[in-house]
Amino acid sequence: MSDQAQDFGTYDYVIAGAGSAGCLLANRLSADPKTRVLLLEAGGQDNWIWFHIPVGYLFAIGNPRADWMFETEAEEGLAGRRLAYPRGKVIGGSSAINAMIYMRGQAADYEGWRQLGLTGWGWDDVLPYFLAHEDHMKPEGEHHRAGGEWRVEHPRVRWDILDAIREAGAAAGVAPIRDFNSGDNAGSSYFQVNQRAGRRVSAARAFLKPVLKRPNLRLETGVEVERVTFEGKRATGLIFRRGAERFAVRAQGEVILATGAVASPKILQLSGIGDPEMLRSFGIPLAHVLRGVGENLQDHLQIRPVFKVSGVRTLNTDYANLIRRAGMGLEYALFRKGALTMAPSQLGMFARSSEAYATPNLQFHFQPLSLDKWGDGLHPFGAFTASVCNLRPTSRGRIRLASADPSAKPLIAPHYLSTEEDRRVAIDSVRLARRIVAQHPLARFHPLEFRPGPQAQTDEALLQAAAELATTIFHPVGTAAMGPADDPRSVLDERLRVRGIQGLRVIDASAMPRITSGNTNSPTLMIAEKGAAMVLEDAKR
Repeated sequence: MSDQAQDFGTYDYVIAGAGSAGCLLANRLSADPKTRVLLLEAGGQDNWIWFHIPVGYLFAIGNPRADWMFETEAEEGLAGRRLAYPRGKVIGGSSAINAMIYMRGQAADYEGWRQLGLTGWGWDDVLPYFLAHEDHMKPEGEHHRAGGEWRVEHPRVRWDILDAIREAGAAAGVAPIRDFNSGDNAGSSYFQVNQRAGRRVSAARAFLKPVLKRPNLRLETGVEVERVTFEGKRATGLIFRRGAERFAVRAQGEVILATGAVASPKILQLSGIGDPEMLRSFGIPLAHVLRGVGENLQDHLQIRPVFKVSGVRTLNTDYANLIRRAGMGLEYALFRKGALTMAPSQLGMFARSSEAYATPNLQFHFQPLSLDKWGDGLHPFGAFTASVCNLRPTSRGRIRLASADPSAKPLIAPHYLSTEEDRRVAIDSVRLARRIVAQHPLARFHPLEFRPGPQAQTDEALLQAAAELATTIFHPVGTAAMGPADDPRSVLDERLRVRGIQGLRVIDASAMPRITSGNTNSPTLMIAEKGAAMVLEDAKR
C-alpha cells in the first residue's frame, strides 16, 4: 500500500461512521444545500434481505457480512470466557442488526448527567431531541409525537406464553404499564419497536436514504478511517483508505467521529489523542493528552435463565415444525405479521433488585425462544428465556489499541462483574427471575428451569452460573465520555467537543458519561440530534 494519500477534496463537515448517529448527522448537516458533507462508512450497503426482515438479526449477528465480529478479551468475571461483541458492518450500523426496541431510559439517567455538571443534558433538555425525529404510530400525551423519521410501532405478533409471563410479573409485584418512554419505566409492558408495517427501520432507512440524492451529500462505503489530521491543535480532516489506496480529505468546518463506542476511541488513539504511555508503546506521535480516551466502557451484561415449558407455542417449537415454519414465511409475505416481524424480545419488565435502589435497576427481556447464544440455532424443545441485565453497572472497562495498524481489531475489556455491587445484583436478578416464573399464572405451562438449573441455590452457585451464562446485550457506551472541565478523565465537553482540540467532536454512544437505563440505540440518536443542533449553532458564531 502506498504511503502517499491522494487528495479527496474539501468539505464543510467530514463524518466518520454511517451508523445510527452518523446517518442522522448527515441528514441534518446537509439540509442546507450550501453545506458540503462527506460521510465515510467502513461497512457496505444494506442490500441483503435480512437487514430488512425483522427476524434477520438471527442471521446477521455472528455473520461477517453484517457483523464486525469483535471479541472481548478473556473476562475474569465471566470464568475467563471471551464474548462475541457484535457491531453492525453496514450503513445504519448496529441499528441494522439490533433488537429494534425503542427505549429512552429513565428521566433520572439524564438528571444524573446534568448533576455531573453537563448543562443542557437533563431530562427536560433532551426530551425535545427525542421528539424531534419520532414518528409514533399512536402518539398520546406530551411524551410522543408523529411526523418524524424514526418510526415507532407496536409489535405485530403475540404469544400466549408472554401474556402469561406478564400476569406472573404482576403477581410478583411488577405492575403492567402502558409505556416505557415517559421517564419512569417501572413495570411491565410490550416493547415498542422501530418498524414500519413489519419491516425493520434502521437509521439508514430513516435518515440517510431519503436524502442521498442531495448533491451536497456524499457517501463513501467500504472505506476505513486511519486517523484525524491536525494543524497544531485544530483538526483539519481525515486520512482514510479503500483497499490499497489512501486518501486525504479536508474539513473546513469540523471533523465528526460517529463510529461508535468501540471504533471512535480507536480512531482517537490512532490519531495520537489519548494516554501518552500507551501511544508511545505503539510509536504513535502524541497529538494531545486525554487519558480518558477508551476508558469508562460500560455495557449491559445479560444473564439468560432458560425455562422449558409445555402445552404452549414458542418460537422453538414453531421453527422445528416444517409446516409452521412455512406458515411463518407465508404470513409475513401476505400480511407482514407474525414471527418474522419479531424483535428478539417482546415483553419487558423494569424492576428493582432490592429496596436499596430508588428506581428500577433491572431490565428483563422475556423471549418466547431459547438458544445457547445469538448466532446459534434454537433449542429443539419448547422454552422461553428470562434475560435480565443490570441497568446501571458499576464495573468499568476499556478499549485500547492492539497495534498501530488501523485494520487491527481493538482490545475490548469490559471488566464485567468486577465490583461487589455488580456481583450482588447478578445474584439477586436470577432470584427475582425465579420468583416471577414461580407465580400461579405460569403453572399451567409447567415451567422447568433448564439454565442455570435448580441445583444452583447458594450465592456462590448463582454467581458462578452468571459467570458461565452471561453475555453482552450489545450496549457499549462511554469510551469518549462527556464530563466537566475539572474531571481529568473526561474526553468531551458538554457540547461534544474533544477537549483541547478545535474542530473535532465525537457524537455517538461514546459520549455517554453513564449508561442509560435501557436499550441504547434511541438515546444515541438523541445525542446525534442534539449534537447536530450544536454543530449548526456553533457554525453561526
